[in-house]
Amino acid sequence: MDQQQTTPRSPIALYLSLPILSWAFYDFANTIFSSNINTIFFPFYTDEVIGTSEARQQVASTFVSYANAIASFFLVMFSPLFGVWIDRTGYKKRFIVWFASLSIIATFMMGVFGGIESDSLLWGVPLSYALVVISFVIAKFFFNSSLVFYDSMMSDLGSKKEMPLISGFGVAVGYIGTILGLLVYLLVSDGEFHRAFIPTAILYLLFSLPLFFINKDTPIPKNQRVKGSFFDGYKEIISTFKDMKSHKSVFTFMIAFFFINDAIATTIAMMAIYATVIVGFSSGQFIILYLVSTISTVIGSFVFGYITKRIGAKNAVTIVAILMIVSLFVAVFAYDQWMFWIAGSMFGVSLGSMWVTSRTLIIELSPEDKRGQFFGLFAFSGKVSSIIGPVLYGTITYQLQDYGPLASRIALSTLIVMTVFGLIIHLRLKHDSTDPKVG
Repeated sequence: MDQQQTTPRSPIALYLSLPILSWAFYDFANTIFSSNINTIFFPFYTDEVIGTSEARQQVASTFVSYANAIASFFLVMFSPLFGVWIDRTGYKKRFIVWFASLSIIATFMMGVFGGIESDSLLWGVPLSYALVVISFVIAKFFFNSSLVFYDSMMSDLGSKKEMPLISGFGVAVGYIGTILGLLVYLLVSDGEFHRAFIPTAILYLLFSLPLFFINKDTPIPKNQRVKGSFFDGYKEIISTFKDMKSHKSVFTFMIAFFFINDAIATTIAMMAIYATVIVGFSSGQFIILYLVSTISTVIGSFVFGYITKRIGAKNAVTIVAILMIVSLFVAVFAYDQWMFWIAGSMFGVSLGSMWVTSRTLIIELSPEDKRGQFFGLFAFSGKVSSIIGPVLYGTITYQLQDYGPLASRIALSTLIVMTVFGLIIHLRLKHDSTDPKVG
């Protein structure tokens, strides 16, 4: 796509552009994985195997949160290097294909291992469950790794003025994928949540294929590439941190996003068990709640694409963060199911909108020649918090397991504190002479 085009395309022309549509379908595909595995069926499967009492339900929360933290830890180690790969080679789709394929295979193996009946134990839990957890960690690591390249690919699809609409379209299409993914629930009977894993892997693969075959890489000519070893990337990352005075706005936002994403990542991972423990949602009731939340996410993604274009990404992020704080507050103090309907809908809007606004803001703030590296650091900031948030949540639920549901309320309240910190830092974001202006 010619970044220098002067005639902006209409929204319909954007959305029907084959590269943009196939790019958005990958969001459709990976969101099926994210919702089905990360948010719904892996936590339900864990609660089924581990959560045999109120105290054991808190232990189940600990297992889910720690598994997410381990996957995020590996991503933290590699995501900055992924950005360097982009800037050095220009390859994005190539890595998406490899990482998505590995994630799909690991998801498929979760279903295989979940169906094994064995009395053997590993880490004090059934062997089959332990193998499912290992497969989950692998699947989530490669899923998240692919997103570094996927997010960076967005800048190749249109001009800067088109980025909010493209970003919003991708997120909205992605969460429509959630609705299709929920049909997997029809294949799951009580006590057999592992049966959702293999159909999810198949859907993940099917809707990844348009990007695999349609989108093209624009590699940097080999004679123009910077030579160096894989581990030289760490030196470049260190150099980028040393140069933060020249890109103060980008780093300020990444610090803010560190705290905001703590709430996002932990809530996504824990909401199924939390809703069950706090107000007694059944699996079917939670599916309906999640469906409503997803519809809210789709609407929020589209709407905030236009809002971001009108008021600027920085102001849009502020609005989204406030909405997220309110939704978490309602969830912490919920005493009846109707309060969860409110919290879930509000969080759905803020979730989709945060991806729209944050990706757009990174593109607006980052220099073009280092955009891949900054997207890598963006993932780095988000995934470090994806370690800390679940670890903190899991530690609280484990240490306070004898207090039952109160442990989960206390754990979730820490996310409010994190989001408020993130908002305060974000409000300090200023644009210096080296950064493009927002809005």
